[in-house]
Amino acid sequence: MQRLVSSLQTDLREECHVPNALETMIREAYAAFGRGDVDGYLQACTQDFTFNIPGRGAIAGTFRGAQGLHDLAHKAMEGTGGTFREDVEDVFANDQHAVVLARHHFTRGGQQREYRTAHVYNVRAGKLAECWEQPRNPAVFDEAWA
Repeated sequence: MQRLVSSLQTDLREECHVPNALETMIREAYAAFGRGDVDGYLQACTQDFTFNIPGRGAIAGTFRGAQGLHDLAHKAMEGTGGTFREDVEDVFANDQHAVVLARHHFTRGGQQREYRTAHVYNVRAGKLAECWEQPRNPAVFDEAWA
């Protein structure tokens, strides 16, 4: 009986999940980015926002502030002939951290590329302050951006 009650409570929590304000803001930021509205994404970020991308590929590096994010978006779109797409699979957030699980897909070098990744954020004063991209499979990520 205890197992059944526990299972029902878990199912209820999952069905009744109400996103917090930060989760909603992040989803809106990613939707803006998906429309090509980098400034819309930046509304969710601190002025000194930093995006860190690992690896040795075309987009690896640290991108700082609004200009840095514009540069990153330009590199991603230029390197994929405008085919880069990002699907948000889930968002988790609290007052200090946020994680976005995403799937990236695009064409590069005449080949379809796809990988899953996590964007791990440090949150400061209710805004995204720093992000570390954490690809599920670093080798696939590096190959996609080689």
